[in-house]
Order: sequence, then structure tokens, then C-alpha cells
Amino acid sequence: MIIRKIEEKDLEAVSAICMDSFLKSVAGTLSDEGITTFSNIAACDAFLDRMEGDNLILVAENDENIEGVIELKEGRHVAMLFIRPERQKNGIGRKLLLSSLNHARVETVTVSASLSSVTAYEKYGFECSDKVDESAGLVYQPMEIKLNKAMHATSA
Repeated sequence: MIIRKIEEKDLEAVSAICMDSFLKSVAGTLSDEGITTFSNIAACDAFLDRMEGDNLILVAENDENIEGVIELKEGRHVAMLFIRPERQKNGIGRKLLLSSLNHARVETVTVSASLSSVTAYEKYGFECSDKVDESAGLVYQPMEIKLNKAMHATSA
């Protein structure tokens, strides 16, 4: 498996992975507004706009198949971390996270974790930093990780 920067040819696969994972594990807990908001964020053209901006987007590729994606916004915030549903719990998320944290520009990296992903982020070393909140129909748990702790947690 290789971790590399996203390319334009990856956009359809990345969007599909995000939507598949979201629909399987998150969408059932959200309002129609939240589902629409996420669908807009995960659309190919939205990814294209962000990859041309100040967001680092990495993909995990295995035998020319995209298996996961992570997006680090402005070197400080994990905006997306999705793994193909049938490939979850195989260490792909951990590898993507570690690779993205190497590009962090702050000591504390944040994430607005969907409620179903809080346990996974805790395993990566993130801690809850505030109360559950909602924005544009998306319900999330603010979390953060100190980078010295992150490097230790993700290498374990």
C-alpha cells in the first residue's frame, strides 16, 4: 500500500468512498440537512476546489485501487478521513493519519468527529475537547491531539 497526494483522476473513487462510508455509518443518525451538507462536501467538484487550495489530501492506494482518503485542512484540522467500508479496521486510517500529521503546521491538530467515529479517533490518540455540537445538520464531537502524543499513538 502506498500513501500519496490525491490526483484529479482519483476524485470519483474518493468521492464514492466518502459517500459509501458515510451512508453506512453516519447518515442514519443525521437529518436530511446533514446528509445534503455532507453530500455537497464529498462531491468531486468540492474535492477538486479543496485540493487546489490549502488542503492536503492523501489517498491510500493498493494495486491501483483507492482504499481510503484523509484531508488535512490548512495544516491544522482533519476535515475528512474515510476508508472503503470493506477495508476498515486494517490499519489504513492509522497510516493515512500518520502521513497527514507529518504535514501539520501546528502542535495541536483538531477534528470534528462524527459520533460513530469517536472511538476510532480515541484509538489514534485524540481526546474530546468540547461538547457535541451541530453545524448545517452535521452532528460532531470536537476532538484534538497533541502531535508528540500523536506520533507515539500512531506508531504503536
